[in-house]
Amino acid sequence: MFMAKKCINTLIISFLSFSLLAQEIDIKQGWKFKQGDNLEWAKPTFNDTDWKAIEVGRNWEFQGYEKYDGYAWYRLKVFIPSSLKKNSTLKDSLKLLLGKIDDHDQIFLNGFKIAENGGMKFTFGTKDNSPGNSAYGIERRYAISTQNPAILWDKENTIAIRVFDQIGGGGMLDGKKYSISMVDHVDDMSIDFNSNPFQFKQNGSFSKTIVLSVNTTNSQNFKGKLLIEATDVITKEIKASYSVIAEFNAKNPFYFEFNLPAYENLIARYSYLDLSSGNGFSESQEVPYILTPAEKPEPKINAAKVFGVKPGSPVLFTVATSGVRPIVFSAENLPTGLSLDAKTGFITGVINSKSETIVKITAKNQYGIDTKNIKISCGDLITLTPQMGWNSWNCWGLAVSDEKVRASAKAMIDKGLINYGWAYMNIDDGWEDKRDEKGVLQPNDKFPNMKKLCDDLHAQGLKVGIYSSPGPQTCGKHVGSYKFEQLDINTWASWGIDYLKYDWCEYSQVYMPNFVMNTPFLKNPKDIVNYQKPYIVMQNAIANVSPKRDIVYSLCQYGWTDVWKWGAMVNGQSWRTTGDIEDNWASMAGIGFSQAPLAAYAKPGRWNDPDMLVVGKVGWGPSLRSSRLTINEQYTHISLWSMLASPLLIGCDMSQLDDFTLNLLKNSEVIALNQDPLGKQAEQKIKNQNFQIWVKQLEDGSKAIGIFNVSDKEQNISVDFKSVGINTVKNVRDVWRQKNLGDFGVYETIIPKHGVKLLRVE
Repeated sequence: MFMAKKCINTLIISFLSFSLLAQEIDIKQGWKFKQGDNLEWAKPTFNDTDWKAIEVGRNWEFQGYEKYDGYAWYRLKVFIPSSLKKNSTLKDSLKLLLGKIDDHDQIFLNGFKIAENGGMKFTFGTKDNSPGNSAYGIERRYAISTQNPAILWDKENTIAIRVFDQIGGGGMLDGKKYSISMVDHVDDMSIDFNSNPFQFKQNGSFSKTIVLSVNTTNSQNFKGKLLIEATDVITKEIKASYSVIAEFNAKNPFYFEFNLPAYENLIARYSYLDLSSGNGFSESQEVPYILTPAEKPEPKINAAKVFGVKPGSPVLFTVATSGVRPIVFSAENLPTGLSLDAKTGFITGVINSKSETIVKITAKNQYGIDTKNIKISCGDLITLTPQMGWNSWNCWGLAVSDEKVRASAKAMIDKGLINYGWAYMNIDDGWEDKRDEKGVLQPNDKFPNMKKLCDDLHAQGLKVGIYSSPGPQTCGKHVGSYKFEQLDINTWASWGIDYLKYDWCEYSQVYMPNFVMNTPFLKNPKDIVNYQKPYIVMQNAIANVSPKRDIVYSLCQYGWTDVWKWGAMVNGQSWRTTGDIEDNWASMAGIGFSQAPLAAYAKPGRWNDPDMLVVGKVGWGPSLRSSRLTINEQYTHISLWSMLASPLLIGCDMSQLDDFTLNLLKNSEVIALNQDPLGKQAEQKIKNQNFQIWVKQLEDGSKAIGIFNVSDKEQNISVDFKSVGINTVKNVRDVWRQKNLGDFGVYETIIPKHGVKLLRVE
């Protein structure tokens, strides 16, 4: 194994840049676009003069085209010179780089189909449609023989791409390059910078190991120059650089470990130049940086200031508190029927009549003491602040199991997230088996004892959620709750379930037997009563649950029929306002920034839900990968969801939480914006093509301000607080850094691409 394992601490200035010599044709510009489907559009003779120009690298919805599920076509005219082949080291194959395509594609060159990805069957619009697994995350790198008659050397060629989009934004996006070149030895190589995460050190710096390897059985030994540069994206200054000679082959990768200093907004570029061919390639990644201050040893009570429970329901409220254990808890003015465990900080018991009580909680350890007043409200509403916890879907999908839930719960506690208010452990689709002779829905073999699982998690101060559908089947084709609603909710209550995600899924087959998923019908429904009906049925079941228990009712029907207007009428505590989120900027930003019109519908006990968090290791099971959101996009994601007063449900593998992701999830001041008792969703005050400013009213009279750079480059932004409705400013505080900035009426800042500044103004 070829290695350069020892950290190099001196910066090497030699060959700080070099050209990657492989000749290529840039095909990022000049594309035309049309929604719809006609195989005639693949032919080079087709007249596309009436087609509109489009940018590749961005969803078509962001460029003014209709958001829908179905077909669209891209076309491009390009001259391909024979000099590409003549000047190449290998002369057998032509390579097309086309970025990522959402979700499926067929590639035509001069009318010949040369490639396909995504497994689509081109039967959309029929009841038995099965378009296959999404190929969204796959980089389109297609190679065809130089002898293929589809290539017209030294002539104009027509590339036509037939795209099929299913759910969410569609199109050609996320491409590092859009180019035509010859296949080379370097195409067999890769730089793996994801397998080994950044290792943070106490001084703020960190180390990183990357791996240069050959991805095929090529037996050749390779030798080349590996260059690493870390550049400040704001100042363009190179903060660190390394260069080494790399020797490797298919059996022996080259490992290189290096250090980077503590800076914000660095881009690391890893480049390889092959010494034999003169060709090379490069990869880049955003370098993580941690803004959340280190946790202090003295106690800090991070629990929400208000907690809701219904009369007669069992209480489990964990006084979320950070600091070195052991911590001793005490309470003054606890309502009759409740008790506080001094060692754990768990409040349990039952309140039998409606009341509102201010309880003074004290937490004390060897380093200090903290107190906080918490209102316990016993009445008709629960979830007086948005739900916080974890959901299994975005990491494990249908592969969820008792073992994985327990491991996630252990990580929730061991990594200290429970001390910041994260409480719910929600089991999504994939737990169900079949009904017994009495109709009781049984868990499958992956969940040997649901009641014991609930009991064990409750004993650790956590709560448990379950998943079902009002249809005969769930989205994952497991047994749904149709016609068994009361029996199911009673069963779950007997286990100790605290939360129900109720997902529309196959109920469409009940309402409209010939219904086809994702057709325009659902986006313009004619009969809202039928969309409310299954949720009213379960509402009544929850109201009559036995044994009595508070169960959070989370409606999941993707925002159809403006559910935010009637979700409270069916006693939902939250309702999904959108389709499923994906871990990319187009999906996250498209969902998050579209929530502005819904602000009036968010209030204590009733929350708009733009779907789960996509930070950390995700993958929708069973294989996982790091979130495709950049570092700044992840800061934006958490900031925006907190400003929106949205439920915060972690979607990643909890056992693989790294320091950066923990920094996102353990910032008490960011969480406090989300958990503010006033329950106001932020309002969008300024919106333009470069940035947006959102303002959130807080209970104590102060306001939170989110300044979001939505453009593709850094922005110098100046904010006059009066322009966003704040006439008097006493102090401006950076919420992520938990740092006071001073008193001023105009705030000036530079925000990197897709980044955020989150402020609190008194």
